Amino acid sequence: MKGIAGRQTRGLPSMARLQVADNTGAKIAQIINVLKLGGTMRRYPAAGVGDLVRVSIKRGTPETRRQMYDAVVIRQRRPFRRVDGTWVQFEDNAVVITNRRGEVQGSDIKGPVSREAAERWPRIAATAKQIV
Repeated sequence: MKGIAGRQTRGLPSMARLQVADNTGAKIAQIINVLKLGGTMRRYPAAGVGDLVRVSIKRGTPETRRQMYDAVVIRQRRPFRRVDGTWVQFEDNAVVITNRRGEVQGSDIKGPVSREAAERWPRIAATAKQIV
């Protein structure tokens, strides 16, 4: 079966709070903006699995708190449909802090990573222990 690449259900609007799934010292992040998203008038920018977002750290170590970083969404609670017809849903919403090129800042990713995010970002796939 064939599908449209990158067509994903966006379940995380701006101002959503997410878990940070790496070991950079940040615990909770809040989405500020979705990068490279062509918006629609009067619609909040929303992110889905594999999207690059700009986040503000709300809880974490004193060095990381109140800082802005780029991050990639690796899990979302909102169910989304894959090309083969299966529906996928995770227990939580999670991001991994990266730079603009997708290189992971931490050295470890906690929990599973969606296949969509791993296919789009090779550095995340190399760091992930479990890809679902």
